[in-house]
Amino acid sequence: MDDIVWKERLIKAAQLDMKTRARLAATGDLFKGYHPEMEAVHNANADLLALVFDVMGWPGRHRLDDDGAAAAFIILQHAIARPEIQRRGLSLMLDAIPQGHANAMDAAYLADRIAIYEGREQTFGTQFDWDANSQLSPALTRDLANLEERRASVGLPPMSDTIAEMRARSDAENEPAPTDLAERRAEFEAWARRVGWRA
Repeated sequence: MDDIVWKERLIKAAQLDMKTRARLAATGDLFKGYHPEMEAVHNANADLLALVFDVMGWPGRHRLDDDGAAAAFIILQHAIARPEIQRRGLSLMLDAIPQGHANAMDAAYLADRIAIYEGREQTFGTQFDWDANSQLSPALTRDLANLEERRASVGLPPMSDTIAEMRARSDAENEPAPTDLAERRAEFEAWARRVGWRA
């Protein structure tokens, strides 16, 4: 297949992801653990992206234009049940950044997501979770004293802006805080082990 076909397939897959997410969010089903339908879409899309990696490496804007590359990143960022795909994608992105074929901000988001799923502190403060006060807040983040400098280095806005945006988005989607935070975290840990993020 040529690049145009890969681009079209990735865009269609990312659109299905967004439509499924919006529908499940509207009914509230999205917020009751990792919904099986959402997981199935994410996994099928991850399989497609793995094929793209095999064919062209990182599917950057130089190959798939802005919309194709953006679709590839959405799929990669949402391939949360496929650790090997996310780790491979991050490696490909980091190799592509010096040539201008991948975006440092996207890599920061993905690196943070991988760190949290692996049980480590994130670097850029892009990943959020519910805190003990039922507020969406940045997940554990290393070296808070230098966080704003690291965020600025990859084009991220100040942390306060991102916190406000994340909380506003959650409110707009009527996402409820978990009724039992300890249970939610235990379920997350079990899921992370099941799919291979944790030993």
